[in-house]
Amino acid sequence: MAAAADEVAPPTASGYLDPSYWDERFGKEEHYEWFKDFSHFRHLLAPLLSPSLSVLEVGCGNSRLGEELLREGVDGGITCVDLSPVAVQRMRDRLAVQGTKGVDVVVADMLDLPFEQESFDLVVEKGTMDVLFVDSGDPWNPNPTTVNNVMKMLEEIHRVLKPEGVFVSITFGQPHFRRRFFEAPEFTWSVEYSTFGDGFHYFFYTLKKGKRSLESNSYQNSLPAVPRINMVHEELESEDFIFRTNVDEL
Repeated sequence: MAAAADEVAPPTASGYLDPSYWDERFGKEEHYEWFKDFSHFRHLLAPLLSPSLSVLEVGCGNSRLGEELLREGVDGGITCVDLSPVAVQRMRDRLAVQGTKGVDVVVADMLDLPFEQESFDLVVEKGTMDVLFVDSGDPWNPNPTTVNNVMKMLEEIHRVLKPEGVFVSITFGQPHFRRRFFEAPEFTWSVEYSTFGDGFHYFFYTLKKGKRSLESNSYQNSLPAVPRINMVHEELESEDFIFRTNVDEL
């Protein structure tokens, strides 16, 4: 399926760190929720929330997840970061108009987060990691640039999580593609996942720092054999599906 006609062309693997693509997109787009809005996965995220949590949203774009978390009673501090200065300023303006306090919005690179070690109880990314898989080549054997960038992102998230903190990843990425990264030996988190969505399923990964099991510790950092998959999911095997799908159909 082709991208919508008025969509800005997606960045390549080598160009995703250039914020100009995102500046152009967010300069025209008021609001878009990658992988559905909060109401679709609230039943999965709400049990992980408590009033005292400090939360980091990585790659916030123009999402309203930060405001939704405030409405859920999270008041330990919510920080939203994005590479695009345009997205950040527009979100700041929106919050100011609403009179919303308790959400800080910061320009930051997810591969080099400007926060101290063990700063957050909860880190959430929704569709942000998927950007790194654009133009990644064979999904069973991604190119070295993709592997390097994904690992940098995860290393930064693991670093800024407090002991026993939780990382939530909401993605198209199926377990046989993501486990290689999530269960790399340098990470101490356990890995669980659920799905949500009607007809088309998204994946909701819950990674709990310091809770890695002995079974996970023995995981070999290699790709499994190609499984038998349902034809409905064949197009998902290409990790750039996020940018080839008409956003109106999601």
